[in-house]
Amino acid sequence: MLDRIVKTFSSKAVLAFGGLATGAALMLGASSAFAQAKGVVEAANMQGPDRQQKLVAAAKKEGELMIYTSAPVDDMTVLTNAFEQKYGIKAKIWRAGSEKVLQRAVMEAKGRRYDADIVETNGPELEALHREKLFQEVKSPYLADLIPQAILPHKEWIATRLNIFSLAYNTNKVKKEDVPKTYQDLLDPKWKGRLGIEAEDADWFAGTIMEMGEQKGLKLFRDIVATNGLSVRKGHTLLANLVASGEVPLALTTYNYKVEQLKNKGAPVDWAVIPPAMARPNGIGMMKNSQHPNAAVLFIDFVLSDGQEILLKRDFVPTSKKVDTKLNKIPLKFIDPKVILDENEKWTKLYEEIITRQSK
Repeated sequence: MLDRIVKTFSSKAVLAFGGLATGAALMLGASSAFAQAKGVVEAANMQGPDRQQKLVAAAKKEGELMIYTSAPVDDMTVLTNAFEQKYGIKAKIWRAGSEKVLQRAVMEAKGRRYDADIVETNGPELEALHREKLFQEVKSPYLADLIPQAILPHKEWIATRLNIFSLAYNTNKVKKEDVPKTYQDLLDPKWKGRLGIEAEDADWFAGTIMEMGEQKGLKLFRDIVATNGLSVRKGHTLLANLVASGEVPLALTTYNYKVEQLKNKGAPVDWAVIPPAMARPNGIGMMKNSQHPNAAVLFIDFVLSDGQEILLKRDFVPTSKKVDTKLNKIPLKFIDPKVILDENEKWTKLYEEIITRQSK
């Protein structure tokens, strides 16, 4: 399993995994034999009217927890400071890119070192940790507050925030009634030379194509590029700003929160989706061998409740239905993590062939 996961990440990540991939068989055998730390199952499965009181009391005795995260340090610090203020429990952070977070968590588990209580990172890396059987399902009462897509069938990691792909259009150059309702609408000659797209959105491409049907979808995008062209730009923020400036009248893959930010600052820009909108999830999971299980469960509860408003204020798209934002109140479909874990090479090649290399 792990050797297949390794192949899908960047060349640097592959090199970093190095000997780990060659010892995959040994690791898989070891991971299946990991003994759950005392109290982890009890904390994760705690229920009843006194659940909160018991969790807080036990977490205070533990005194701290360790979070491995790929979130920007300033964003995660705001979240952990609020947690510490509320409960008086120290939340320590180790921050790196998502690939390094995955690498460290797996390597430490292999070596029977259990520093991490919580992993907070991108969906594909969380799914990889689930496949390696390193997560413990937490039966939080706050799961009921989340959009259905945020809860994976295995429930071992939960989506807490989203990057939702949307169309972005310059309101001075594109009338609202002319905004495409389907991808077929992009074949209209009026869009010639007016379309933009981000350079590395192969996962969005895979999700969109699979929703249409692979052969039909691939043909449609080949036709769109051949008919009207696509201006490829690297960076979702850059692309959104180019729409706001009018250089790119209509973009296919911006993040809706970024467009909303620009709109709220007075830029002539707005966003729309061709349903279902594709979403990249980021989330949180509790390590099966957590040394501070009650603090870890309490932190997950916090992120799924109070933390959702904090995430919104930090310009993230939360997954809680209780948070008042239109950013997540649209038809959504999560991009299947297997696109990154198992099929990345296929979809990256197709994206380069159809979009990147052929675009004008």
